[in-house]
Amino acid sequence: MDYPIARRPGFDPPAEFASLRVDAPVCPVSLRHGQQAHLVTRYDDVRAVLRDHDRFSSDPSTPGFPQLRPVVDRKAAPGSFLVTDPPEHTRYRRMVTGEFTVRRMEALRIEVQRITDERLAALRSGPRPADLVSAFALPVPSDVICLLLGVPVADQEFFSTRSRAHLDRSLSAERVRAALDELHAYLADLIRARRLDPRDDLISRLVREPGLTDEEAVGMAVLLLVGGHETTANSIALSVLALQREPAAWEALVAAPDLVDNAVEELLRFLSPVHHGVVRAVAGEATVGGTVLAAGEGVIASLFAANRDPAAFPDPDRLDLRRDARAHLAFGSGVHQCVGQLLARLEMRVALRALVTHLPTLRPAVPFEDVEFKFDAPIYGLRSLPITW
Repeated sequence: MDYPIARRPGFDPPAEFASLRVDAPVCPVSLRHGQQAHLVTRYDDVRAVLRDHDRFSSDPSTPGFPQLRPVVDRKAAPGSFLVTDPPEHTRYRRMVTGEFTVRRMEALRIEVQRITDERLAALRSGPRPADLVSAFALPVPSDVICLLLGVPVADQEFFSTRSRAHLDRSLSAERVRAALDELHAYLADLIRARRLDPRDDLISRLVREPGLTDEEAVGMAVLLLVGGHETTANSIALSVLALQREPAAWEALVAAPDLVDNAVEELLRFLSPVHHGVVRAVAGEATVGGTVLAAGEGVIASLFAANRDPAAFPDPDRLDLRRDARAHLAFGSGVHQCVGQLLARLEMRVALRALVTHLPTLRPAVPFEDVEFKFDAPIYGLRSLPITW
C-alpha cells in the first residue's frame, strides 16, 4: 500500500483506515522515496508510540526515519525541536515552554480578541462573497504569531507564502528548499537585529538564552512561525465548513456560544488537520499492536485514524459538539505534544465565538463540490472558502 492514502473532499479519513484498524493495525506501507514503513492506526497504539521517546526517535538521522516530504531530511535542523530527541529536545523545548503557559495565554486573550474583532470587522465591511480563508482564518493566527515573535505584520504575506510552499508536498524538492532558504534568511536577519536592539517579543527573549546560536534560533523561529499559524488557520476554516455541513451544529453554537469551548475539542478530534500523521524511527526493538518492530524500521502514527477509533470515541464519524473529546490526539502526545496547543485552542475559541455571534447567518457562497481542499500538504485545509451572509 502506498502512503499517504488518497483522500476525498470532505472531513472523513480514507475508508482504508477503518479496515486497517481491524485487520492490520500495524500495516507495511511504501513512501514517496521508495522507503518502507509501518502505518499505525489504533488509538492506544498511536498514543503508545508517541509517548515512548526511548524506542521511537524523532531525529531524521536515525536509521529508518520515514521521509514524507519532497526534501529528504538527513539530519535535524539546529533548533528544530520537533525533530530532535532528548536531551537536545528538552534543552530547546525548555526555552519556549514558558511562552505558552495557561497564564501567558490568558494575558494574551485580549490581543487575540482585538485581532479577531479587527479582521472580522474588515471582512464584514468588504464585498460579498468574501474568502473566509484569506480574509479571516489565515490572518488571525498569522497576526497573533507575528505579535508573539516580533515579526512585522507587514511581512505576513512573505512568510505566509514561503510557509505554505514549505508544507506543499506537491512541489518539487527544489521549490520547497528555495522557500525554506528564503524563510531562514529572513529570520536570520531579524534575529541579528534583535540581538542589537532587543524588544518585548519571543525572538528577543530567545536570543538572550545562554549558548543558543543564531542558527539554532533561526530553526526554532521557523518552527514556531510555520506551526504557529498554518495548523490553526486550516482548523478554523475547516471547522466553519464542517459546521455548515451540519446546520444543526452551527445553529446550536449560534444559540449557545458558550458551547464553543467544548465544540473546539470535538472539531479538533473530528478534523485532525495533521492528517498525514507523525513519523518516528524505531531506535530499539518494540512491539506495537502485536507486531514486533526492529531497530531501523520506520513508523507513521496516524493521528487521524486514532481520533476516529471507535474503541476510544464511540460513533467516531459523527460530529457531536457535546462529546467529551479532550483525550483526542490532534496535538500529538508525549514530550513532542504541540507546544502551542493552548494558543491554538484560544485562537479557535475566540474566532468561532466571534463568527457565530457576529455573523450568525454566514453560509458558503459556492456548492460544497466546488470547495477546494488541500490534499498535498501535511496539514489538511482549504485553499479558499467563499462565504456570504
